[in-house]
Amino acid sequence: MSHQRSIATVPCSSQLAVAPPGTGDAPPVAHSSGDDPQDKSRLTVDRIFGQDKELKTEDWGPAYWLKDSSGYTTLEVSEKFQDTAAAKDLKDIVKYDPESGQRHLLVSAESLIPPGQSTPLKIENYAWTDDLERVLIFTNTKRVWRHETRGDYWLLDRRTGTLKQLGGEAAPATLMFATFSPDGNRVAYVCQHNLYVQSIADLQITQLTADGSATTINGTADWVNEEEFGLRNGLRWSPDGKSIAYWQFDTTGVREFQLINNTDALYPTITSYAYPKVGETNSACRVGVVEVSGGEPRWFRPNPDPRNHYLPRMEWSSDSRHLVFQQLNRLQNTNQVISGDPHTSETRIILTDSDDAWVEVMNEWRWIEDGRRFLWLSERDGWQHLYAVSNADGAIRLLTPGEFDVISVVGVDEQQGCAYFIASPDHPTQRYLYRVPLDGTGEVARVSPPDQQGTHAYDFSKDGHWAFHTFSRFGQPPVIELVRLPDHQVIRVLAGNLKLREKLAGLKPCASEFFQVNIGNDVRLDAWCIKPPDFDPARRYPLFIHVYGEPAGSTVVDTWGGDNHLWHLLLAQRGYVVMSIDNRGTPAPLGRAWRKSVYRQIGVLASADQAAATQEILRERPYIDPARVGIWGWSGGGSMSLNAIFRYPDLYRTAMAISFVSNQRFYDTIYQERYMGLPADNEAGFTDGSPITFAHQLKGKLLLVYGTGDDNCHYQNCEVMVNELIKHNKQFSQLSYPNRGHAIKEGDNTRRHLFDTLTRYLGENLPVTH
Repeated sequence: MSHQRSIATVPCSSQLAVAPPGTGDAPPVAHSSGDDPQDKSRLTVDRIFGQDKELKTEDWGPAYWLKDSSGYTTLEVSEKFQDTAAAKDLKDIVKYDPESGQRHLLVSAESLIPPGQSTPLKIENYAWTDDLERVLIFTNTKRVWRHETRGDYWLLDRRTGTLKQLGGEAAPATLMFATFSPDGNRVAYVCQHNLYVQSIADLQITQLTADGSATTINGTADWVNEEEFGLRNGLRWSPDGKSIAYWQFDTTGVREFQLINNTDALYPTITSYAYPKVGETNSACRVGVVEVSGGEPRWFRPNPDPRNHYLPRMEWSSDSRHLVFQQLNRLQNTNQVISGDPHTSETRIILTDSDDAWVEVMNEWRWIEDGRRFLWLSERDGWQHLYAVSNADGAIRLLTPGEFDVISVVGVDEQQGCAYFIASPDHPTQRYLYRVPLDGTGEVARVSPPDQQGTHAYDFSKDGHWAFHTFSRFGQPPVIELVRLPDHQVIRVLAGNLKLREKLAGLKPCASEFFQVNIGNDVRLDAWCIKPPDFDPARRYPLFIHVYGEPAGSTVVDTWGGDNHLWHLLLAQRGYVVMSIDNRGTPAPLGRAWRKSVYRQIGVLASADQAAATQEILRERPYIDPARVGIWGWSGGGSMSLNAIFRYPDLYRTAMAISFVSNQRFYDTIYQERYMGLPADNEAGFTDGSPITFAHQLKGKLLLVYGTGDDNCHYQNCEVMVNELIKHNKQFSQLSYPNRGHAIKEGDNTRRHLFDTLTRYLGENLPVTH
């Protein structure tokens, strides 16, 4: 495999005088938030994060393919209400023919005005019956942890024009995951941890479960399964419409964590929820099936210890005769695909996937050959490959041989006999579409255009003949197109982001590059670099590094980086060289050994790789001042920033750590145990990988930023870090955002204030000099 080195020019701005070597004690350049708003060649915090978000991508979608692939529907601002203050929230649902582009108005905003009201419902999401005669409207939504999954559901019958609210006498905004039955005559939903089915004809409600409570959760998930497996909608209609399968979580015995809100009332409000920290008791999890006419559920018991396994995915077979689910053991190094009989509750194992480190959940579960086979991703030969697995006997057929990784499965065209997937065999920082025959006899072929180097993403129609294609590059906003397959013919552009492109073109350009860093022992790390405008290699520049570094994500990808990228450009225009490096253990398509090398040593190998790469960059690039090296990151990147400045105090002079984990024992079971094992058998790993262990070595400048209402990485992490730094008489700065969550975005002006603070702190503690 070869790694292409590419250099691109991306917009930046400003002309800063930068000091030549040897003038490190010169006065810093002033970093004022009072930039000239008329100078459109210059980026400011307000332009990126201000209330109007001047530099944002185009609002398009969400769009959904129809089940028969004959077209797609999307939301568009209603012409009738476009001159009102609420225009952006009042939308029509329209249908487009993919071939001709013909537009059909299916649901006008005016038809969504409830009886006795004057304003249409705000559509947060919607779902159709197969004949498009009925549509479910999700509105008045409320946030449940990361996403707004609780709200009200209204049913519009397009034939009669009637608009009815579902849920009977349920309290406002208490329904979740309302889903049409296969025949479109009933709707199932979750309300306050119980399952219900409601008839569309007479609105009669049948309660299917009655044991839902604060500790018994039916039809959705507890906190940790939602966060780490994305398990939210926990009910599945059988294809024949006679039964519903659902998850149940029993949180009894799981220790609770309390979030304290001191700002919204005279006295504190305390939110308490079950949160299993590393090594602690998990919820008991099981899957049941209940008849939609009512009755007792039938439970599958594939594991005698329901608190020490996970059931992250579940689907019905097409004939409704079996339920197929994935089961992970607690260490998450074995994934079993299990088929269960919904009438007898008997189970059999179809496939077992295992690894000495960990295995991934198969998210892109796709049935082929009328349910006789399904597609599966596995690293069993050292690379993540696509397999076709027999549902009858588990026989496996390799579809993608070779020394490369299949990143994800995105589509199937059984008529053409092929599967589509994302991979990048030669350029691990990029993403392309490929196809391969389903019978295992043909070769892999690239589908993405050869002249479009960067990142490609696709949303396929069910028949595999059409797709929404999104393409972007580093510094170049995405373009969304409708394409026809298999020839990838562009039918029309759906969102070109022309206004954003024009604004970026008006910025003074500065060079960016993707490159590799050789840290020895045949290890080469991918990285990118943005240089200041009017770059002069004879001068000395401060180096500012963006890091994540954990198995959940990569930062070195040739794609549009959104607000983070714009902020990095802002810093480059002020005289910083900005870089990011992907260490070993990040989910790059470089093979199993690359990704699994960090097993049981999260925070140890990664920070060593980052430091070795930084040292090599300083050796190779004399224009970088070794006395001015800073680093920043969020969440796992915040932890990595702390590990960097604590473990290598003579290398990093400034760090900004946001929403970090200071002690790995404080994080949840599913994520941390997947990569570290259990504390009882890896005590040294948990200690050595936790930043707090090395806090006493701090020499440089440190800023800690946290939201006190973070339900993911708890503010506890910040408080214990503060105590440890005080214990060792280490000076630092701290900014706490009251009642903000992990993303620190709630409340007026929060994001602007945060990034203004980061910009000012960097200017004061890692200054650009004349």
